Amino acid sequence: NPPELFIAGHSHILKVIPDKKLGLLHINPGAAGKSGFHLVRTAVRFSITDGRISDLEIIELGTQ
Repeated sequence: NPPELFIAGHSHILKVIPDKKLGLLHINPGAAGKSGFHLVRTAVRFSITDGRISDLEIIELGTQ
């Protein structure tokens, strides 16, 4: 049962990228904290229904 979704929040860089090599969606929600090099704090919200991802949205939480 290989995963279809990989979520990692290490780099503070917002990205949502389909990884064709691994056959999954890679999501990094960015950075929500107030310290770091990022200029805008971000989060990602989405729904999963019957194994399908939908309604993905990027939420900007404002600047530091």
